[in-house]
Amino acid sequence: MDEDNTVGIVKLVSKEGDIFPLSIEIAKLSNLVVTTLGEEEEHDTDDEDGNNVEIPLSNVRSSVLEKVVQYCVHYSKEPMTPITTPLQTLDMAKIVQKWYADFVDVDQVMMFELVTAANFMDIKPLLDLTCLAVSFYIKGKSADEIRRIFNISNESVSQQDAVITEMSEGADEEVV
Repeated sequence: MDEDNTVGIVKLVSKEGDIFPLSIEIAKLSNLVVTTLGEEEEHDTDDEDGNNVEIPLSNVRSSVLEKVVQYCVHYSKEPMTPITTPLQTLDMAKIVQKWYADFVDVDQVMMFELVTAANFMDIKPLLDLTCLAVSFYIKGKSADEIRRIFNISNESVSQQDAVITEMSEGADEEVV
């Protein structure tokens, strides 16, 4: 039975080089892992059970990857209730199970890194959850507050407005 615990393990490697072993079955929640494992098979690796397959995640910090792995393991035991729209409530615990609501109760930096990791690793349910949490976070905020949250300068917005105005004026001239 000990052999079953080592069969089918993939090693996710963080930006810092920390290794997070995870069963292939659970890791396949990530489409990046699915694609990478498919490429490994095409190259006919000697290790059929995947134990030596390392997947470098060069833009995912260890603390974030640890949370991603925690999410995937929990999801394999208790899949998250799908998020449906339009939302009927703004209470996260009424949209998804309490564990998932608590999972995204993190600081802003961690939340944005989880969104980025979920997107990079192509883990749709985690991306849905983290984007929902971000939407709750910015709900009711002014444009200035949202620009601060996303680190968007007013100068960038002014430049974009100028480009849009210039483009629309050019379009108007073509129509005449």
